[in-house]
Amino acid sequence: MVPLQLTLLAALLLGTHSAQAVQEPILFHVIQITSFVNESWAQHQGSGWLGDIQTHGWDNKSGTIVFLHPWSKGNFSNEELTDLELLFRVYLIGLTRESQEYASQLHFKYPFEVQVTAGCELHSSDVTKAFLQAAYQGSDFLSFQNLSWVPSPGSDSKAQSVCDLLNQYEAIKETVQRLITNTCPQFALGLFDAGKVDLQKQVRPEAWLSSGPSPGPGRLLLVCHVSGFYPKPVWVMWMQGEQEQPDTQRSDVLPHADGTWYLRVTLDVAAREAAGLSCRVRHSSLGGHDMVIYWGHHLSMYLILLAVIVPLILLIVIALWLKKRCSYEDIP
Repeated sequence: MVPLQLTLLAALLLGTHSAQAVQEPILFHVIQITSFVNESWAQHQGSGWLGDIQTHGWDNKSGTIVFLHPWSKGNFSNEELTDLELLFRVYLIGLTRESQEYASQLHFKYPFEVQVTAGCELHSSDVTKAFLQAAYQGSDFLSFQNLSWVPSPGSDSKAQSVCDLLNQYEAIKETVQRLITNTCPQFALGLFDAGKVDLQKQVRPEAWLSSGPSPGPGRLLLVCHVSGFYPKPVWVMWMQGEQEQPDTQRSDVLPHADGTWYLRVTLDVAAREAAGLSCRVRHSSLGGHDMVIYWGHHLSMYLILLAVIVPLILLIVIALWLKKRCSYEDIP
């Protein structure tokens, strides 16, 4: 079961292109999630990621790779990509069959889920960090280190049994080592070069404040929304002057459909202490200048907008009424 799985997963990273010098860290990895519902049915999900950008998907119905960007093929030829697609398709068929065959022997109880991530991280010092890790039911299960499979700390006896089985296959270990340390960097470099314009873009965030549901009598939930920024790394904090507020709560950074990101940061405070608080945003697109929004100022902005919009609407209504009246007066 596992030898076929890991060999063909590594084959997804095949390539024969030469490596280039790396000017900045580049991370590429593939993720595979397989859910075994029962002895006769399994669901597969697959994706490829360059940093925080998903570059590839897997269409489980057609058994084909989904290229999510015009540059997702990197510098691989169509023939190479077709071969990889076929290998991955065969791998999933074999994984399903052999997992169902060995599930009882390895004490895997249905339903269960297996997650595998494999990839490499390239640094400017020509150092490559390669990795391959597997999880079972969402918990770390095993990893590949120094040409050996080792159980993850805290894993049970099933992990050791699987590692003992895998370590018998020297050819597979050598193949995995070569693919994650040599071939993965070659593919990652080609992908990075092809998508450099998109990967290096900078999009400034938009930020605004609001209040959430009251946490209790005399208290406010201050909410700072930061939206539409790229790349993903961002620092957002509620501040009192230059002092960070340690009770600041940060949500997950969530993706927009256009590839930018959204973040929500909250602070639960006594209403009398809200004056003078601000939300500070730091992002690479801001050129070293923090974005600062003060609590209370956003209210005055709303009043300004109302002061402008309401008279404008009234003028439009009056103009339409006068035009209509004049048209009636012109009728003989």
